[in-house]
Amino acid sequence: MIDISMVKFDDNGLVPAIIQEENGQVLMLAYMNKESLEKTLETGYTWFYSRSRKKLWNKGETSGNTQKVLEISYDCDGDTLLVKVHQTGVACHTGSYTCFSGRKLVGSENSIALVEEEKKQPLATVINELYKVIQDRQLHPIEGSYTNYLFDKGQDKILKKVGEEAAEVIIASKNMKKDEITYEMGDLWYHCLVLLAFHNISPETIFRELMNRRQGGSYHKFEGKTGIRPEM
Repeated sequence: MIDISMVKFDDNGLVPAIIQEENGQVLMLAYMNKESLEKTLETGYTWFYSRSRKKLWNKGETSGNTQKVLEISYDCDGDTLLVKVHQTGVACHTGSYTCFSGRKLVGSENSIALVEEEKKQPLATVINELYKVIQDRQLHPIEGSYTNYLFDKGQDKILKKVGEEAAEVIIASKNMKKDEITYEMGDLWYHCLVLLAFHNISPETIFRELMNRRQGGSYHKFEGKTGIRPEM
């Protein structure tokens, strides 16, 4: 077991962890407790502690945007960690590669006050990239991968998770908390993509289905029930 006695956790048992790409780019900041740090060291992938949800979470567990740990250092006071990783996919939940992408409080005259320098990726691009990661896990399993865990357990487990995440979205909506809805919807979309991959159905197939409905007027079937044609 690696000695972590030099790490100083705060009164809440937490230590901030700066996540840095191998090329030096800062990706994000999160918090670890003793258990998540130990799991990070054990698995070789980043684990954090969510202060809002009060539980551990594994980066990329649902999105596929994993962080393979290359090196962990602590600062001169021992109260901050620097974690160098190999990032798969994007680090930020907004779809940006880094959580610090172009958000400036101080900078040049053309970049003052939260100017977004980087164009956000189109939603279809992000979904397709995530789907490719899921497919890659199918073909090239990685030890400790949550995606591979789902495929190993099979269809019933995948279906159960889709149902559970749908329920979480419902609860978040009833609580009227947008951050919870965003988080849980991300989980639901990920598990839906795993289900699609299980059946070898691409996201493009779903896109075409929606576009065919939109362009072909197949939503007319609802008119008999409501008298109103749903517009998309």
